[in-house]
Amino acid sequence: MEFKKIAANVKLGTNVKIFEFTNLYGCEIGDNSKIGAFVEIQKNAKIGKNVKVSTHTFICEGVTVEDDVFIGHNVSFINDKYPRSTSQSGQLQTEADWKVVPTVVKRGASIGTSSTILCGVTIGENAMVGAGSVVTKDVPPNTIVAGVPARIKGKVQA
Repeated sequence: MEFKKIAANVKLGTNVKIFEFTNLYGCEIGDNSKIGAFVEIQKNAKIGKNVKVSTHTFICEGVTVEDDVFIGHNVSFINDKYPRSTSQSGQLQTEADWKVVPTVVKRGASIGTSSTILCGVTIGENAMVGAGSVVTKDVPPNTIVAGVPARIKGKVQA
């Protein structure tokens, strides 16, 4: 018995490995990528080729992950700078009440376990985000960041 929810509108590349207890809808996942257990990837999220998404990760609408990226366990992306439950009229918000703020993770980047990535940022090529970090602004290519908020700690050594 499999415990996966993969909607019919998910675009899967070849040789994609998806583990149990996942929830995927309206997203794209590139060739040779691995999606761990207890992962949710929402509509309009794009995952590149050769990407590893570790367990318990949440990738929301508006996130683009390029090729060859590593995403550690329990990483959360955010797509709304000012989230609210209700609109000004007191009704539960709908998609019409807010705007998705996009986030991009560039090729070869690595995001450490339990990091939170705020919306509107770009994590540069080959950058590394330390475990437990909160990324609030762009991370330059080939840079190591860590902390709350994430700050530059050094350069990635080839």
